[in-house]
Amino acid sequence: MDALAAYSHALVALAGFAVIVLLLSPLSALAKQKAGLAPGGTPAEDYANPAYRLNRAYLNGCETLPIFLTVTLLAILAGAAPFWVNMLASLVLVTRILMVIVHIRGIGREQAGARTIFYVTGWALMLGLAILALVALF
Repeated sequence: MDALAAYSHALVALAGFAVIVLLLSPLSALAKQKAGLAPGGTPAEDYANPAYRLNRAYLNGCETLPIFLTVTLLAILAGAAPFWVNMLASLVLVTRILMVIVHIRGIGREQAGARTIFYVTGWALMLGLAILALVALF
């Protein structure tokens, strides 16, 4: 466990990201139920629809979490520089929090620009984690 202590911020970021996805799951389900959808149903594609927006926030988290988990754990296992692994992983978590805020606060209005900026920023940070891992491995 001492070897992992240097990566505590990155590990907290992983847990935080997972908690966000876990919290979005029932929020999305409740919104879909309120919209009269059957369990597991998909709302119509309309960002003004709270059920659709919450469902997209949840699904995007589900799609992104495995990549974040993979590149972060690989960087840790490869022994990449803890400062950079912690910094990049923490910033990925910040971008995810900002994306959730944009999704929830944006219900009823289009905010594709902000969502795109936060998504691409998080994507680039995860690419950075992957590069850190590859450099450490070679």
